[in-house]
Amino acid sequence: MKNVLIFLFLCFITFSTAQNKLKFTYDNLTGNQINRTLCINCASAKPSKDNNAIQAVSDEDLLKFSPTDVISYYPNPVKEELFIKWDLIDENYVTSIQVIGINGQVLTSYNCKKEINSQNIPFQNLPTGVYIVSLEYNNREQKTIKIIKQ
Repeated sequence: MKNVLIFLFLCFITFSTAQNKLKFTYDNLTGNQINRTLCINCASAKPSKDNNAIQAVSDEDLLKFSPTDVISYYPNPVKEELFIKWDLIDENYVTSIQVIGINGQVLTSYNCKKEINSQNIPFQNLPTGVYIVSLEYNNREQKTIKIIKQ
């Protein structure tokens, strides 16, 4: 009986330390899942880059609503910080930026100067969810961006 209990205990430890993982592959253009693989007893892969390292954002990284839009932002979905950039056109500049929760509550607000055309907005202290970032121009026009926080 004692041998059976020892055998069951060793089996439990062996199977509880085994790691099963699902690996997903996505299409780069549309973001659709194209492959799902079950990996049994996989060694966990090390991330290729440091999560704390901040890399320079190039113009190709910035997302736009349309090619003619003057607002660019990166990344979406966001984990820690959102970078927003806008073009200064015909004396029309951004006067304020607000981060609004899905319930309509203004969470943070930023006043912008006429000469400034970009803003970093921290999201690390906000819970996972959907947020609206609203930019108000000096002519009272508003543009909004839907941002997903992971």
